[in-house]
Amino acid sequence: MRILLDTHIFLWFISGDAQLPTSVRDAIRDLDNDVYLSAISVWEAIVKYQLGKLPLPEHPETYLPKQRDLHQIASLALDESSVLQLAKLPPLHRDPFDRMLICQALHNNLTIATVDTAVSAYPVSVM
Repeated sequence: MRILLDTHIFLWFISGDAQLPTSVRDAIRDLDNDVYLSAISVWEAIVKYQLGKLPLPEHPETYLPKQRDLHQIASLALDESSVLQLAKLPPLHRDPFDRMLICQALHNNLTIATVDTAVSAYPVSVM
């Protein structure tokens, strides 16, 4: 399976948060799966950190890539082809970060790991 982590899923995974569903945790740890963290999620986490809404043990520019590498999660860059998917999306979800993750999932044939029920309103695979 090819999995794109929603920002909260990545943060819950690296912190061992009990809110992370066991099935998602197991899928992330499964070495047969390709797991990705989007540059969009890094952007979102940095914005929330700067607004004081996301406490982290280190500055995000150090902490986030270090944790991604530690857990063998690949980085997914944002490319123009993914962004162009936005023109096809109905405005069902107001969060621009999530909308771009949906675009990346659609373009790259990825399953999104999220607990955000609004994401499942789109024609994208969700776990």
